[in-house]
Amino acid sequence: QVQLVESGGGLVQAGGSLRLSCAASGIIFSVNTMGWYHQAPGKQRELVASITKSGSTNYADSMKGRFTISRDNAKNTVYLQMNSLKSEDTGVYYCNAKLFTSYRASGDYWGQGTQVTVSS
Repeated sequence: QVQLVESGGGLVQAGGSLRLSCAASGIIFSVNTMGWYHQAPGKQRELVASITKSGSTNYADSMKGRFTISRDNAKNTVYLQMNSLKSEDTGVYYCNAKLFTSYRASGDYWGQGTQVTVSS
């Protein structure tokens, strides 16, 4: 069993900051790419940022310069530092991890989501 547990969401004023965390736990052999996705009300889930095991990052254009993704491989944890938040950043943020539970078994795992609300 693998679990991804997110934390750090909440209510913040426009221009403020939040830091999201997501820890993977359970029977884990290796964690590859980890990422964050955003689902705004009434819209599809979209990639915010991802980071490989070696630290290479990828960002959605709308988040570049405002959000920073990082990870702690020893803790199987990924972070998302969100600065200069805008009302359009409101929504549920989901953590994703592509990981191996054994030498050959891999899968795509999701957290339960954490709500971020940005008030204007």
